[in-house]
Amino acid sequence: MSEKIFITWEEFHKDTIKLAEKIKQSGTYDKIVAVSRGGLIPAGILAYELNIRNSEAINISSYDGEKQRSLRDVEISALAGDVNNRTLIVDDLSDSGNTFRLLRTRFPKARYVAVYAKPAGRREVDIYIRDMPDEWLIFPWD
Repeated sequence: MSEKIFITWEEFHKDTIKLAEKIKQSGTYDKIVAVSRGGLIPAGILAYELNIRNSEAINISSYDGEKQRSLRDVEISALAGDVNNRTLIVDDLSDSGNTFRLLRTRFPKARYVAVYAKPAGRREVDIYIRDMPDEWLIFPWD
């Protein structure tokens, strides 16, 4: 990865609204779990767009700065409620797919959604709106 891609607030918001429309076509959901920290903002937008009030956040970090951690070093916080096939687990990006792959072992019934997906992460996300190249993404909150 040598290039950086800068995503604006407007672009991210529009892409997340498009993601909400795609999610609506796939079924009905009653819970959103945001993968902290990247998934917090899209999960909030999706909660409004999909009229879902039941929301939680799960803490997981697969990066230490710009260095990706090994899967054995990743810690996952507990969730308070049930996770089933009407639950969306939301992140901003499916990069390597490791975060969703790891979460699927704990929550196999959930639907995994991201605004963006890179080539290595596409297989692990159920619904996403935009393919991204294997470059470093700079989100508006970065």
